[in-house]
Amino acid sequence: QVQLVESGGGLVQAGGSLRLSCAASGSIFRINTMCWYRQTPGKQRELVAVKTKDGSTNLADSVKGRFTISRDYAKVYLQMDSLKPEDTAVYYCNARIERSSGYEFSYWGQGTQVTVSS
Repeated sequence: QVQLVESGGGLVQAGGSLRLSCAASGSIFRINTMCWYRQTPGKQRELVAVKTKDGSTNLADSVKGRFTISRDYAKVYLQMDSLKPEDTAVYYCNARIERSSGYEFSYWGQGTQVTVSS
């Protein structure tokens, strides 16, 4: 059993900052990629930031220069600065985790609401 637990969402004014955290626990052999996605009602889930096991980072164009992803093995963080109302969404942590069987599975956190007021 693997769990991803997120924290750090909330309500903030435009221009403000929030830091999201996600911790993976359970039966883990190796954690490969850890990511953050976001979703608004009626839209598909959008990839926001990726951190691979070798430290490579990718950010969506819409958040470059404002968001930073960092990782401490089983924890991943999303530092969100200069927030805009259009960043309002439910943010989900995702991890590609290898089990002892050698197979990789995708796991999701429960989601945390981020609301940016104008």
